[in-house]
Amino acid sequence: MLLTLACGSLFFPGLFALCTWGLRRARPAWTDSDCVMITTRLVSSVQAVLATGSGIVIIRSCNDVITDRSLGETLATSLLAVSSRQN
Repeated sequence: MLLTLACGSLFFPGLFALCTWGLRRARPAWTDSDCVMITTRLVSSVQAVLATGSGIVIIRSCNDVITDRSLGETLATSLLAVSSRQN
């Protein structure tokens, strides 16, 4: 889980920086705010596509999305167990 978080923390800012750099080189007449606006929309679109894809994978791999658990999840790591401890 932490590896996925670390990869995402590097991937999306890296994609933003790479696209901003590329747009500034490809379109020198554009202002910085134009490049940042287009890059922000591009990175948001990539994030939305990846989130949709992961949601589809989860839905297709579960019989019942509400009660099914992943392979590594146990009652100790479940959000259900955490919320029942707080009550």
